[in-house]
Amino acid sequence: MKANAVALLAIFEKKMRIEVPPYQRQYVWDCERQWKPLWEDIARKFSEFLDGRKDGPVHFLGAMVLDQKQTPTTHVEKRYVIDGQQRLTTLQIFLAAFRDFCQEHECFDLANEAESFTLNKGMMADPNVDRFKVWPTQLDRAQFTDVITSGSRAALEQKHPLQPRRSASKTNPRARMVEAYLFFHDAMTEFFIGSPTEPPLAAEQLLATRLDECFQGLKAAIQIVVIDLDQNDDPQVIFETLNARGEPLLPADLVRNFIFLRAARQGEDPESLYLDFWKRFDDPFWRQEVRQGRLSRPYSDLYMQHFLASRQGLEIPIKHLFVEYKSWIEQQKPFATVREEVETLARQGEDFRRIVAAKKGDVLFNLVTFLNIFDIRTTFPLLLHLLDTGISDNDWAEVSRTIESYLLRRTICGLATKNYSRVFLGITKDLHGAVSQPKAIRQQLASLTGESAAWPSDSEFLTAWHTYLAYQRLQKPKIVHILRRLNDTFMSPKSERITIENPLTVEHILPQSWLDNWPLPDGSKGLAWQELSEADEDDPRRHATKQRNAALHTFGNLTILTKSLNTSVSNSSWSKKKHPLLQASLLPLNQQLHDVERWNEEVIEERSKKLFKRAVKIWPGPGVSSREDR
Repeated sequence: MKANAVALLAIFEKKMRIEVPPYQRQYVWDCERQWKPLWEDIARKFSEFLDGRKDGPVHFLGAMVLDQKQTPTTHVEKRYVIDGQQRLTTLQIFLAAFRDFCQEHECFDLANEAESFTLNKGMMADPNVDRFKVWPTQLDRAQFTDVITSGSRAALEQKHPLQPRRSASKTNPRARMVEAYLFFHDAMTEFFIGSPTEPPLAAEQLLATRLDECFQGLKAAIQIVVIDLDQNDDPQVIFETLNARGEPLLPADLVRNFIFLRAARQGEDPESLYLDFWKRFDDPFWRQEVRQGRLSRPYSDLYMQHFLASRQGLEIPIKHLFVEYKSWIEQQKPFATVREEVETLARQGEDFRRIVAAKKGDVLFNLVTFLNIFDIRTTFPLLLHLLDTGISDNDWAEVSRTIESYLLRRTICGLATKNYSRVFLGITKDLHGAVSQPKAIRQQLASLTGESAAWPSDSEFLTAWHTYLAYQRLQKPKIVHILRRLNDTFMSPKSERITIENPLTVEHILPQSWLDNWPLPDGSKGLAWQELSEADEDDPRRHATKQRNAALHTFGNLTILTKSLNTSVSNSSWSKKKHPLLQASLLPLNQQLHDVERWNEEVIEERSKKLFKRAVKIWPGPGVSSREDR
């Protein structure tokens, strides 16, 4: 048995057919668990090459095991895939999508180059089969052949049109390999073409240049381990051994081993390093797991990921953590000694614990509470950097207000979160040497443009605030946070402080079930959903009902209570509901309702405007310094 790390495309350069044995399972990879992670790995290398960072560590996509198959002299050389057939098949599908994408955008030379890695050329004994670099199981061959040979997305979709389900508005999914092709084609369109509001990375370069640069990255920076079996190797034993279920080392464990091995080799005392600095990482806290994307990860791994991202200003996928850390240490040599390295890791480890578990009274508490509630952790590398620089409490207050304002406004405006990692890593990288860190952060956020990064202006925030269906689009803890912050603005230094021990609940002042007890402004009864869909366009009740439903879930109609109202009271008319509602809460936010004699759409709109005036001060826009309106 021989194992070699080879470039991904080198596997497909040779005139050879890699065949999946008939006893192996069909193609089963899907979008969430396999296609997306694979594309993320490839796109990351594409981004590095477009950014001019070609010296990063090579990325390994995994391993495959091949067994030599006896073939006649006149036939194309064949190998059996013992392990790795799902990965190999997917890579062929990706290359077909890349080839067709290049063809569609008139990059014909590159399309031909890509095709050479999917189809064999020259003389073949059986061209119908031997031309394929990979040959799947019998059940998958028809769809695989269509993907590899159709030559365009349109042609493939014509062969595999969407089929409507019986008695349903949805369609049946296409064949799995076809779906994989379409996923990669869509992903490349987004990456290389972008949208009217979001230009692609390195948009100043020609598309042909960018595609060629990325293809070079595919050739040079992505590898796979190929294990070739000898004649005496038992393929089944090898397969079972590779797929044995052991307890894998965590990325942080690999980093630790790497650090202490170097310490011993360099004559530094590993035991003293452990006792002085590393021992604290054996605290049970670091093994606690938290949700991170599709998986749960221990705090030790998350810390090392955010630490490394903070130091480099680059996104670090957690599954590549050890390779990235090792490359950083060996290439950039950021520390003079291992002791300095471990001391830094220990110090910033305490900073990380402070971020993820800030205590009341800590200047970080309000910001960390917001980030946890809104599930935004892409700011952690920036926070680690700021803690390491030792900025003042006043600066922290300004930074916190800036970050929360930026993120909160984007949330209310319904803008995407997918580029937050790039936004905050870019700021982290550019902060080195900044005289005023809070000012630099605000200026950089204010300078961002495009739908995925811009900081909404007051006018954009105002429009969204009045129309945003908060109750339907936000989780309840997020609504509670926003309303609680608004509630605090009604408190003056002379106000009696109210401590809230119980969880707060969200209440619709005009109830969700309003039809029975809340007539429309003209006194008529509103329309139920079925009636609404059947009503004439010019029916005044239709317009009034839609107007009320539009206001129902907005901030102007929402409040928070220390205890829930029972359903009968909650759905009652305003005259019956008002007194119990005020009794249920002494919060200043609710005490403002004492003088409200009626509750309707006009009052909801007026309350929304009043709350917005406070919201815009809590969360100032890009044109306002955090200290200007204190």
